Amino acid sequence: MPLHLVKLCVGATDVADLRAWMAERATTDRKAGGPGLGVHVTRMAPKRAAELLDGGSLYWVIRGFVSARQRLVAIETFVDGEGIGRCRLKLDPEVVVVAGGPCRPFQGWRYLAASSAPADLGAGGVPEGMPDDMRRALAALALI
Repeated sequence: MPLHLVKLCVGATDVADLRAWMAERATTDRKAGGPGLGVHVTRMAPKRAAELLDGGSLYWVIRGFVSARQRLVAIETFVDGEGIGRCRLKLDPEVVVVAGGPCRPFQGWRYLAASSAPADLGAGGVPEGMPDDMRRALAALALI
């Protein structure tokens, strides 16, 4: 079973905002000669990287609600220009909406077992254009 990460998506207002942000990062990666992956830099590196890269995803918490995920492609550690150790999470550019639930604020990231991971909202789930506020309300009522 893969292991996942959960992280707050600070600054994004909804899934569409996250998608735009990741598309911009993928374009930057492509211009630098990379494969066009989404990239997120964090301070600490996960110690269970091998488990995360065995099919794991990064689940994004947007405005207190687990809203979307991206598959983890690579985890790289590096030292920034100020001599501080950092971790670069390389992500599949596809942002998948999930049937998440509320999540209290926390710092950094948390591990998430596959058995606790929210399901993807596919063809039988929520329409793609549904506003996040409406999706949150329906999830709170256990309708999705």
